[in-house]
Amino acid sequence: MSDSAGMGTFLVNLFRLLKGRPQIPVSLKENKLIQVILNRRSIRSFNGEEIPADVFSAILEAGRVAPSTVNLQTWSFVVFTSADWKKIFGRTIPFNARRAVIILADTYRLKQVMDVFPYSPLVEYTTAVMNASLAAMNMTIAAEALGVSSVMLSETGRTGLLDVGYLKEMLGLPGGVIPLTTIVFGYARDIYPPMPPRLPIEQITFCGTYPSPEKTQLQAWMSQMEAGYKASHPGSSLSRQVEVYKEKIGKAEADLKKMVFYLDNE
Repeated sequence: MSDSAGMGTFLVNLFRLLKGRPQIPVSLKENKLIQVILNRRSIRSFNGEEIPADVFSAILEAGRVAPSTVNLQTWSFVVFTSADWKKIFGRTIPFNARRAVIILADTYRLKQVMDVFPYSPLVEYTTAVMNASLAAMNMTIAAEALGVSSVMLSETGRTGLLDVGYLKEMLGLPGGVIPLTTIVFGYARDIYPPMPPRLPIEQITFCGTYPSPEKTQLQAWMSQMEAGYKASHPGSSLSRQVEVYKEKIGKAEADLKKMVFYLDNE
């Protein structure tokens, strides 16, 4: 493919990405909660304004009251101010955010009163991850409703699942407590970015047996992903970033196996 043809394809995919909008039924366009959920974006640039204490307390409360399997509440939240973060990690919170919460899948606390999963570590791990993820999403939605932006991090600044061994050591986490992600919060510096490319609803829903994925739609989605990444990260590419992730995934996999199966306690 020539350079001009490649640029043309890139611009077409970028245009399609920029045109993407949440599909809100006309009858629900004035519903405030639906607007909050569908218009939320991951923000990676904050203006440095502090979050009022009552606002941040409400965000944490949204995590505390999230639904969980049999109300087991298999989560813990490590809460940081900017000063707290710098004291522990020796650097600022990513993206100039003002507050941060590390979301932990936590079955250690539950074991102090009841061992629900004595012979089922994978079910234990999956349940804890599922519940903690619900709490994390509740926090981001509550933040958005209160005018506070956020982003969930998995790798940036050694903040999430790809650095579980590092976070376990830095935070002194016992067996059964696994860092999943860090949510950083603040007020957006700029206007919200466009919606990242989403697969069409017919690609992700079905009734009955599992259908064969529509490869044309998948390829179109991937092309838009690549165009969006190239536009927002000049000089880099999505494939290059995937390679960065791959370098860390092997170490994270080994650390997770130890933490899920308590191999470090043997």
